Amino acid sequence: MALLDIRQRAGYLFLAVTLGHILLISAQISSKRGVPVLEEVTFGIFAEVQRAASAGVNGIRHIWTGYVALRQVRRENEELKRQLAATQMEVQEQRALADRSRGLERLLELRDRTTLQTVAAEIIGAGATPDFRTLTIDKGINDGLRPDMAVISPTGVVGRVVVPSARAAKVQLLIDRNAAAGALIERSRAQGVVLGAGDGGLLMEYVPEVADVAVGDVVVTSGIAGIFPKGFVIGRIEAVEKSGGAYRRIVVKPAADFSTLEEVLVVVTPTAATEAAPGGTE
Repeated sequence: MALLDIRQRAGYLFLAVTLGHILLISAQISSKRGVPVLEEVTFGIFAEVQRAASAGVNGIRHIWTGYVALRQVRRENEELKRQLAATQMEVQEQRALADRSRGLERLLELRDRTTLQTVAAEIIGAGATPDFRTLTIDKGINDGLRPDMAVISPTGVVGRVVVPSARAAKVQLLIDRNAAAGALIERSRAQGVVLGAGDGGLLMEYVPEVADVAVGDVVVTSGIAGIFPKGFVIGRIEAVEKSGGAYRRIVVKPAADFSTLEEVLVVVTPTAATEAAPGGTE
């Protein structure tokens, strides 16, 4: 074992001496370019080490620069998204204002066309059940509203006030099952009563058997019930069914689109029938 260690040490020593001689010889021998071989070899080795180090540093620099640029692009994208969202919100607000302005213009036109005194109101709620069709408006007793005042829209009759409070009121729609209005056919002047069907439609009943009724006829208020002023559009006849000489079923499509209503007018001027009734001057 000791002999083996001695041989290994001798081998290492011989190798070291050999390398030393080679280095000494390389330092003394010059290459064709006049540079010592040892210096040229050493320079080449260190140059490759520097090249590798420089490439690594440049790679890290490029990665860092790309990372910083990516973060900047991400921030810019987020800012652009926020600006786009804000712009979209502004567009929606402008569209909503335009729609509201058009609705108010139609109400003003309706108010200008009639000599009745009216109060403009905004719809703030709706009934929850399909059988009892009601709306809630933002005007009430403080604004002069009373029960049984007619509610109209630019397209047609809406209903009547049933429960007013100080600052709001419940409106029974004409399509409610318990609603009714005196009506007449505009073309033939045939009279009857329009009743709410509860399903979004209307029925016209009590029309004389000899009356001239046809699909497409316009139905308007007759004014005889003391609630709705005379001549306001209720709707248009959609179907006519006869049983013998009598009218069995007259279906009327409402003129007002109750699903899109936003503003209405409440007629605060008493009708002629109301003024003629006892206590109708209230």
